[in-house]
Amino acid sequence: MRSATTSAEPARPGFGDFYRVNRGGGLFSEAVSQRLGAAIALAAHRLGLSPTTLTVANVLLGLAISSVVVAAAERTGAGAPPWTIGLLALVGWQVAYGLDCADGQLARVTGRTSAAGARVDVLCDVAAQIGLVTALSAVAVAVRPTTPVWLVAAFAGTWMVNLVTSVMQSGPAAASMVTSTALPVRVVKLIRDYGAVITAAGLVLTVAPRGTPWLIAAFTVINGGFLLASIAFAARRAHSAASGPATDSAAGGAADHASGQARATSR
Repeated sequence: MRSATTSAEPARPGFGDFYRVNRGGGLFSEAVSQRLGAAIALAAHRLGLSPTTLTVANVLLGLAISSVVVAAAERTGAGAPPWTIGLLALVGWQVAYGLDCADGQLARVTGRTSAAGARVDVLCDVAAQIGLVTALSAVAVAVRPTTPVWLVAAFAGTWMVNLVTSVMQSGPAAASMVTSTALPVRVVKLIRDYGAVITAAGLVLTVAPRGTPWLIAAFTVINGGFLLASIAFAARRAHSAASGPATDSAAGGAADHASGQARATSR
C-alpha cells in the first residue's frame, strides 16, 4: 500500500499580493496608477517577464508618446484638431506610469529587488520625464510663440524636484514635511501626485491645448515652491542635527570637568 503524500505547490501571487507592496505616490496614484501597476505586474509574472523588462517598456512607451506629442506640436499650434493626440498622451502616459509602478511590485513580490534594478528604474524615470517635459514645452511654445524662454527653462529645471525628493525618500535622510494622512491633506498633495499631474497634462492637451503655457507656469510655481520649502525644511533639520551633538559634547565636557574637580578634591 503506497502512502499518498503530495507536496503543496507554492501559491501563485494574485492581484492583492502585488498591490499590497506598492510604494504609494499619493491619493490618485494609489487609487488608479498602483492598481493598474498591480494588474500589469500580475500579467507580467504569469508571462515570465522580469521587472527590468517592465522598466524598459515604461521608458520606451513614455518616450514614444512624448515624441508623437512633439511631432504634432506645430499642427496643434496651427489650430488642428488636437484631441486625438491629447487622448493618446492621456492614456499612453498613464500606461507608462502603470509600468513604472508594476516593475517595483513585481520585483518585491518575486524577491528580485536589486541595487542594479533600482538604478535602471531611476535612470529610465529620468528619461521618460525628460520626454514629458519636452512634449509639454513644445506644445506651449507652438500654441503661444511668445512663451518666455525663462519660463520653459524654469519649468524644465523645477520639474525634476519631485523625482529627486522621491529618490531621497528611500535613503537614510528620508523625511516628510507633512506627515498627516488625513483626507484633506492628501487631496492638497494631489498637486504633486505624479499620476494626477500627468492626468491633468493629458486633459489639457486633449480639451484645451492653448492653456498649456498656463499649465507649465502652474507646475513651475508648485514645484519651485516645493523646492524652496524643502530647502528650508532640510536646512532646519541639518541645523538641529548639527547643534545637538555639539550641545551634548559641551555638556559632557562640563560633566567631565566637574568629575575631575571632585576627584581632585577627594585626593
